[in-house]
Parts: sequence; structure tokens; C-alpha cells
Amino acid sequence: MPKRKNTFSSWRRSLMQRAVHAGWAWVQRTGSVTAEHPGRFRFGALGVHTRLAFPLGTVFGEPWIHLGAHCIVGEQVTLTAGLMPDLDLGAEPILRIGDGVVLGRGSHVIADTSVTIGSDCYFGPYVYVTSTNHSYDDPHQPIGKQWPRMEPVEIGPGCWIGTGAVILPGARIGRNVVVAAGAVVRGVVPDHAVVAGAPARVVRRWTPTEGWQPPLRTPAPVPIPDGVTPEELLALSELDEETVARLAQLDEEAAARLAELDAEG
Repeated sequence: MPKRKNTFSSWRRSLMQRAVHAGWAWVQRTGSVTAEHPGRFRFGALGVHTRLAFPLGTVFGEPWIHLGAHCIVGEQVTLTAGLMPDLDLGAEPILRIGDGVVLGRGSHVIADTSVTIGSDCYFGPYVYVTSTNHSYDDPHQPIGKQWPRMEPVEIGPGCWIGTGAVILPGARIGRNVVVAAGAVVRGVVPDHAVVAGAPARVVRRWTPTEGWQPPLRTPAPVPIPDGVTPEELLALSELDEETVARLAQLDEEAAARLAELDAEG
């Protein structure tokens, strides 16, 4: 015979589950780091409305870390300045992060020398940025014991760095660059480029004279116009393809008629 369900036990488990979730949400809110509530952290700069989500990853050298305003730093993100904690790194910041930057969960930004991330950059989860790499010049010494090589890293404003990408020492990434998921970037990347692969190479680029080459395969998404209500969007989603095509045709005819009137008047 099937076992009878213990209603009281099920209710108690559900109640405990809600309590755990509510408690964890409170811990996340309370443990997050902001300019108003920095906790033990003393960043060189921490802009307004910037938040480091809890639980944090490894963070040290924060006096030499400057974060702009309106940034979102996801859970378990590592931010470090210097080879190790408690070093005096001088008067200038080592890690500079601009305004409106989003660093995805589990990402690492390791700034043993200068690393700059421009404003409005978006990182997917588990991106790795480092200004240091191991050297292996001496074949008789363990690689981990050899002095590393350091080169500054610069990521221009407006970039999108895909999940799992690796940005190596010396990388110079231009403005509005797309780095594909899993790409390994070194060297110079021009503005308005898409790079992919390991090592990464340019697979698409925009220039003022030629536009996107190779051409984009899909049309650009159309932003939702200002003033459109959720109810109107819901009504549009319920229209069939024939009605949508007819409305588009009417819109084109109206635009053409307005152009004629402008030409006549």
C-alpha cells in the first residue's frame, strides 16, 4: 500500500525552506558592499550606486582599486591589485573600472600592474583578466618559482566580453568590441571588432566606409519606443503574422504619403 503523506512534515519542510530562502536573501543584501556600506573594504574609489554582490570573491589591494558609479559586480568576483595583500603600490591606482561596468559571476580581474576597464563594459560570467603571466625561461626551475612577466591591460569602453573569455597581459582592446565566449585575447584589437578563438582573431569588423564586414546575417533589433505600455506589448504579442504584415504595410504607405506631402509643400 502507498505510504500516507505526512501533511504536518510537508508543511514544516515548506516553512523551513521559505525561512532559509528569506534568510539567505537577507544575508545577500546585508553582505553586499556599497559606498554607503563598505564594511571592512577601503577602496580607493567606489562610485555611487555601485554594488559588489555577496558572497564576494578574493579582494585585496583595494586602496589601489577604483570603481566608477553604477557598476554591478556579481557574486564570487575576484578583484586584486598587487601580487599579494599588504603591499605599498604607490600613489596611483592599479585597477581602474569605469562607470556602468557589469562583471559577471565568478569573474577574476588580477591587476599586478595597470589594468583599465572602460565605462559601460559588460562581462559575462567567469571572465579572466590578468596583467601577469608565468615565465618559463629557466628550464631547471619550477615555473611557479620563476619571476612572472607583467604587462598593462586596457579594455576600451562599451565592450562585451563573453562567458569564459581570457584577457592576457598586454592586451589592448578597442571601443565597442565583442569578445566571443571562450576567446583568449592578446595583443591589439581594433575598435568595433568581433574576435573569437584561441588565440583570438578578428572575425568581423565595422568601419565608416564599409559598415560591417562580413555583413551581419540578422537585422538589428528595434528598441521598444518610449511610452509603450505593458498592455500594448501584450496585445502586440497576440497578433498573428498576417495582421503584423498588414500593419507594417500600412505604416509604410503612411510614411510614403507623408513624404509626398512634404515634397509638394
